[in-house]
Amino acid sequence: MSTGATAGGQGVVMHVRCPDRLGEEAYRQVLEELSNLSPVVQALPPTAALVDLRGALPYYGVEARRLGEVLRIRALSRLGVDVRVGIGPSITIAATASGQVDLPGGVLAITPEAVTDWLGPLPVDALHGIGPRQAAVLRDYGVHCVGLLAALPPATIQRLLGGKAGRLAADRARGIDPRSVAPRALPASASVRCSFDEHTLDGAIVRAALLQLVVRLGTRLRGRGQAARALTLTLKFAGGSSWEKTRRLTAPSGHEDDLRQLAYQLMDAAGLQRGRLTGLALKGEDLIDADQAPRQLSLDDTRETRLAAETAIDRVRDKFGPRVIGPATVFRRAS
Repeated sequence: MSTGATAGGQGVVMHVRCPDRLGEEAYRQVLEELSNLSPVVQALPPTAALVDLRGALPYYGVEARRLGEVLRIRALSRLGVDVRVGIGPSITIAATASGQVDLPGGVLAITPEAVTDWLGPLPVDALHGIGPRQAAVLRDYGVHCVGLLAALPPATIQRLLGGKAGRLAADRARGIDPRSVAPRALPASASVRCSFDEHTLDGAIVRAALLQLVVRLGTRLRGRGQAARALTLTLKFAGGSSWEKTRRLTAPSGHEDDLRQLAYQLMDAAGLQRGRLTGLALKGEDLIDADQAPRQLSLDDTRETRLAAETAIDRVRDKFGPRVIGPATVFRRAS
């Protein structure tokens, strides 16, 4: 079943799975390798991506499987990253195929005419888009493989899984997936969050948690080479209520100094008194490439020193892990 997919008037989609826990910088580099194969790349953070190969195939004059092999060789030789590549006529088939590639990596390409025979024997939970709960329901009714799922009337599947979920499962089991790859780089937002073990009123504890979120968000943005134009702070309260507010930065930034100042302003705007907090979330909004953010000359030696220190700290985190260094406030005191 591992054959070369060709355009033939149909879609040719590549689904790429990177190793779990891959760093953001390495993930960005994999995306750059993909963009060298095709201009239509859709990032699926944190470790996957889709590529539309229809334009690339006539340009390179090779089968789709060959492009998958080229990608794998480049990722291994240039980045030290092995990838699992699935290729098929639709997103569902390509993503299902990449999930069937054994670790650490490889390429599996499915031609349009082979889809039905290839899908049929697969376990129902191997079909991309079928979650563990849906698979458990289907197995309870004796539907153990994709072929049996495809043989059921769509109305029956909808009764088992619900309306929309049932329709999607019925279509995908038959290889039907009209979605197209939407060009998308890294996401336009980045979120970090934390929860408290107990309802907390302590301002110092809340501020320390917020500062830790600022550090995590700033590290993530700089690792991606992005800058935020705005921040959104969400406060979660006991009882299930929440408070949310968004403010824009004076200039796009991924530096902790700038993010911290605005995050503290947002917290002050909440006007907390006796609110029992259960969690915080901080989101960087309207992200842009850091190269597009204007950099003004500063006469503030203190700020310039902090920015230089931030660069050095990022190197330490890259080498030894994200938790080895940071503001003293975020580290719990020994007791």
